[in-house]
Amino acid sequence: MEPFRPRRAGPSALRPGRFRSPILRNSRNLLRPPTRCAIIPSMNKPSATSTQTPERSRQQRIEALHRANGIRTERARLKDLLRQGEVSIHEVLTDPPDYLHTAKVFDIILAVPKFGRVKTSRVLERCRVSPSKTVIGLTPRQRRELVEILKD
Repeated sequence: MEPFRPRRAGPSALRPGRFRSPILRNSRNLLRPPTRCAIIPSMNKPSATSTQTPERSRQQRIEALHRANGIRTERARLKDLLRQGEVSIHEVLTDPPDYLHTAKVFDIILAVPKFGRVKTSRVLERCRVSPSKTVIGLTPRQRRELVEILKD
């Protein structure tokens, strides 16, 4: 078997007959304004519905900031309780509080004593749970398997 040789980049890679983008073939295209679509006229008009989020007032932004800070504070408090052993992880996973719904399962398990990054990753892999999965996003099977493993 022949060893892998990467393609050469540079002028020899763009010999005639090789694929070249139409833009690269004709440098005059760079100076031309974009053309209008004759086939689908609706593509020429800006859409009426905007994909941007609506503007928020200063008061709405402040309220959202206070809610987010409250959730972060509660999560930090729960992680401290998990580290101290006052709350068990299986209780938290079976009936998660509202402020924990959007938290990552990986981060919550990581707060449990004797669970570092490697052990947490192995547990999640064993239960077929993505490390980016949120607590509320766990399926009943995933939740049940995590609780069984973490009870020990």
